[in-house]
Amino acid sequence: MTLNERVPTAGDGRAADAVLSLLRWYEAAGVSMPAGNGVRDRFAETAAEATRRRGTTVSPALDTAASAGPASAPSASRRPSPSAEPPLAPTMPTILPLVPDDVLAADARARAATAQSLIELRAILAEFTGCGLKATAKTLVFGNGAEDAQLMLVGEAPGREEDLAGEPFVGRSGRLLNRMLEAIGLARDSVRVTNTVPWRPPGNRTPTPAETEICLPFTLRHIELVKPRVVICLGSPSTKALLRSDEGIMRLRGRWTTLDLPNGTQLPAMAMLHPAYLLRQPAQKRLAWRDLLALRQRLDAPD
Repeated sequence: MTLNERVPTAGDGRAADAVLSLLRWYEAAGVSMPAGNGVRDRFAETAAEATRRRGTTVSPALDTAASAGPASAPSASRRPSPSAEPPLAPTMPTILPLVPDDVLAADARARAATAQSLIELRAILAEFTGCGLKATAKTLVFGNGAEDAQLMLVGEAPGREEDLAGEPFVGRSGRLLNRMLEAIGLARDSVRVTNTVPWRPPGNRTPTPAETEICLPFTLRHIELVKPRVVICLGSPSTKALLRSDEGIMRLRGRWTTLDLPNGTQLPAMAMLHPAYLLRQPAQKRLAWRDLLALRQRLDAPD
């Protein structure tokens, strides 16, 4: 029987054409049979099916709910007849309980501490599943630049362009950062660049404190393995995460302080304005220039 034979054409022709178009759309989408007019309790059906597969008896409450209505689920005591509805889809896998953030951060610290090289650290981070940002990001943005650099720059998190390229600080902010470094005689590939969070947050939002804390052990180990003379925190989130300060970036920028690493090493560190912020607020480049001069002076000073 064709669709034209099922739908009467008498009466309002427009209504018939609309119903016919809808049925043709269903047919093209793969819908081959009606689901019925009764209300189905999918939760009860799924629970009954899961119990049947485990070979146990369905509880009376679930059995009653599952058998109510014209579309009842098959019970454990009888096989469905050939005319019964198709079997239910496989049950969803069991959802694991949420792991507390402090447990995930402790796991990250333990994993990061085992890395003896940047290659090992990247591999460990690529296998780490404790941060939910990994599920939405396209790539892991680990870092680039000299592995024994004297200067290390740490930003906040990758943006859209960084996520696509798999490299930190590309696009407009990356080009501005390159010019800032060149202004004090530094080539981009002579410094090490990374972020506190290696995966792009959805919509380029700011990483949550929990996401930052979970990823931070890998960033700190990254710094330990590079062993730079100076660390620069680019932007407020990076500054707060690494320097453990609640002060605003405008108060912290340009001030030398100490970064304490897990292995006991202490490194001189300073906060600077993020290149992306400078693109939005060009007038603040004068402050960035002062900070760059202070950085150049520190790098030229003897140890």
